[in-house]
Amino acid sequence: MASTTETIANHLLPRIGKAQRHPFVLGLCGAQGSGKTWTTRALARRLEIEGLRVASLSLDDLYLSKAHRQALARDVHPLFAVRGVPGTHDVQLGLSLFDDLRHEGEVRIPAFDKATDDLVPQDAWHRIPAPVDVVLFEGWCVGAKPQADSDLVKPVNALERTEDTDTKWRAYANACLAGEYSRLFARIDMLVLLQAPVFEVVADWRFQQEEALRRELEQKGEEAPALMDRAAIRRFVMFYERLTRHILAEMPSRADLSIALDAKRHPVSFRTA
Repeated sequence: MASTTETIANHLLPRIGKAQRHPFVLGLCGAQGSGKTWTTRALARRLEIEGLRVASLSLDDLYLSKAHRQALARDVHPLFAVRGVPGTHDVQLGLSLFDDLRHEGEVRIPAFDKATDDLVPQDAWHRIPAPVDVVLFEGWCVGAKPQADSDLVKPVNALERTEDTDTKWRAYANACLAGEYSRLFARIDMLVLLQAPVFEVVADWRFQQEEALRRELEQKGEEAPALMDRAAIRRFVMFYERLTRHILAEMPSRADLSIALDAKRHPVSFRTA
């Protein structure tokens, strides 16, 4: 089949021309390491060739600061010190960015540094001219729906079983997904899912991401104190497991475009809603 980028572009371009609101927002969902960042960059170049003005935004770059998450860990649940689940993003910032990208002026796109696990200073944020025609909005749970309360009771892994015994962490995250995140995701005009074959590949994909980031920092002569080894990654993906499994089960039937990937991230088939 065609490449992931071309498959998305072929379905996206006709929709942009018929859109009733601007900018047109494409939501790209996929498990960690599924190729969202690479696909977004390639798709942005493809759309710019068509003469479109494109802005790219990652849900990861809306993460709350380390200090803010530490406050959540103190006031709500200790597991919120770790970035990832709904409740650890600045949703209002995302909503404001969608609004700002509609109007004339310069817009600063936020950035999060995973090596330091904290926000990049605002004076280093990327600046782009607005308005734009298309926003490419990617993230591991972009467009996700909340689970039923009854589905939260049974733990999905050792992390939930031993560190969220009262379900407070996962219930709070699920409530955030049902609340402010639903308003953010309502801005999406076309939802695309990069569908992992099974959840079990995610740890390997995440390790490959860490190694790529490590090499990049080494080439720059920088240290990477916060990068994770395999044991740390196995624990880290447990934070994402519940919602990732839920997405893989329920999103393919409703996403505008679902692209099934094999374990090497090659597209093998697609379906439309």
